[in-house]
Amino acid sequence: MGFISCVITTLIILYSLASLQALQVEAQEIKSARLLDLVIRDYTFRSYTKKFKTGKLRKINLPANLSGIQVDTVRFRCGSLHRYGAKIKEFHMGVGILVYPCIKRLILIRQYLGFNWSSLYYDNYELSGYQLISPVVGLLAYNVSGTNSTTIPSQLAIQTGQKPITIDFTNTTMLNTTPGIIPLCASFDQDGKVTLSNQARPRVCIATRHGHFGLVVESPLMPLKRKVSKWKIAIGSSIGAALGAFLLSLLLIAIFVKAKKKARMEELVRRAYEEEALQVSMVGHVRTLTASATRTVPTIEHHEYRPPPPPPRSIS
Repeated sequence: MGFISCVITTLIILYSLASLQALQVEAQEIKSARLLDLVIRDYTFRSYTKKFKTGKLRKINLPANLSGIQVDTVRFRCGSLHRYGAKIKEFHMGVGILVYPCIKRLILIRQYLGFNWSSLYYDNYELSGYQLISPVVGLLAYNVSGTNSTTIPSQLAIQTGQKPITIDFTNTTMLNTTPGIIPLCASFDQDGKVTLSNQARPRVCIATRHGHFGLVVESPLMPLKRKVSKWKIAIGSSIGAALGAFLLSLLLIAIFVKAKKKARMEELVRRAYEEEALQVSMVGHVRTLTASATRTVPTIEHHEYRPPPPPPRSIS
């Protein structure tokens, strides 16, 4: 019997470690708000024991990859919650609250997602034209009657009675907003819809059921871009291409003319040197270059020549 109990204990420990590792990997790949709820639920019920005192709020420790999220949980009897209501951090539930289908006991899980994880709700819900100015907070209920390590806790529905649920954001960090703009209450349903409503009073919202909530304001409108028709784009592109081709042809012609002119000048210089080639002559035993005579040899013209007069004869 001792060997069998040791084997069972070892298997339970290995299963717990494998499940915890799977949860950590899953937490790193969270891309939807619904998946985040399931991960928080699993971590909460792994921390849940029968030693939880009814009506006492307990903090749930999350791994480092879920930093920024605060989770608190409290256990109630269904009848007691209906008769007395409850207050959990930002949420206040009045007398007459209904939770169904609740057999005996339930757990309420309060979520404070912070600005980082609240971006999942901006990405998963249609909030174009609005900006979250508060972190998203959530309140969900799960059944714990007969829950053990092998059963998956079922989610319960919360419905208000005579008084609605109030969500107080007074002590919540807010983003700076433009003075004069009044925030709106945003209710994020699990079916992917978001409902906007006015505040009951400054930084206080009301709800009639469970879910996730936050404050939003209208984001400034971006200037509209003027739409250009396709035919105008086509004409402009054609004109631009023709002008570019014309300028390119002018550049090629200028390069060709310059190259041809340079070749012609080189040819003229070469011919000039060839026509004025120097002659080679021998001076003693040395060959040297000699230039041809450039001056004309003077000649005496006969019509200008006159002989000198004869000397006078002497008469004896």
